[in-house]
Amino acid sequence: MSGAAIAETKAAAGQGEKPLAARALSAVVGRLVIIVPYLWLLVFFLVPFIIVFKISLSQTAISMPPYSPVFDLTGGWQALKDSFSELSFDNYVWLTQDALYFKAYVSSLVIAAISTVLTLIVGYPIAYGMARAPTAVRPVLLMLVILPFWTSFLIRVYAWIGILKPEGLLNQFLMALHIIDQPLIIMNTYSAIFIGIVYSYLPFMVLPLYSTLEKMDYSLIEAAQDLGCAPASAFWKITFPLSLPGVVAGCLLVFIPVVGEFVIPDLLGGSQTLMIGRTLWNEFFANRDWPVSSAVAVILLLVLTVPIIIYQQAQAKAQEG
Repeated sequence: MSGAAIAETKAAAGQGEKPLAARALSAVVGRLVIIVPYLWLLVFFLVPFIIVFKISLSQTAISMPPYSPVFDLTGGWQALKDSFSELSFDNYVWLTQDALYFKAYVSSLVIAAISTVLTLIVGYPIAYGMARAPTAVRPVLLMLVILPFWTSFLIRVYAWIGILKPEGLLNQFLMALHIIDQPLIIMNTYSAIFIGIVYSYLPFMVLPLYSTLEKMDYSLIEAAQDLGCAPASAFWKITFPLSLPGVVAGCLLVFIPVVGEFVIPDLLGGSQTLMIGRTLWNEFFANRDWPVSSAVAVILLLVLTVPIIIYQQAQAKAQEG
């Protein structure tokens, strides 16, 4: 074989090696991209959850931290094994024996469900109007929805106190228009809680709805109307079913944090409002009962995550079918 032929053969082999190396590098990068989210969940979700679950199996103690046993890795394997033997589910049994916790869970779920429905009723027309607005105007409308996030959440909730209290701006405005003669009692009621929650979590409902409605093919609506379908009927038969992914996403983004909400019920609903967030705060800070509060938090997490996992599995099976 001539020297030129040998050189050509080596060049061809080198060209064959480069794609192989590139594919290997791409595979490694692809695995790293997948591993990073799992590491994030491991460090910031699974590890804290394990710590909280361990505390929920401990017993209250007058010490720092206020529970025992405390895992001491310096004592060796035998000390760690003894610590595991002292763990028990007594705190979970205690939660089933006290009706306060059951009522707090039920009250939180009911308030969260009603708040989610109200937020959907208010947010859907806003998102629909944004999606049907001219393209040049949509960024401005989107900025107006996001704008409240530039202000502290606590300041925005405090602002509603100045609006809803008996001598607040709302009552002054209504009395100036002679609509009412006496101030409305809104503060320290469930109405104030719903107002505060809907206002605070409205962007979480509007944004996923807007993202879904903006991508929808509105020629389907025109085709339905050309075939004699009324606008309202076309909305319920075409627009709303196609926007269900945004509805589900928005409802989950509102419902999940509202169940554990503490600031809004405490400031607008008063001390008599029974929600699991306030119960958790009282157990942790007022009673200094970390094991019971950890058990409350674990059950709350299970109540929220298990239905979501079941729903996702049902959706996956439906898509496969």
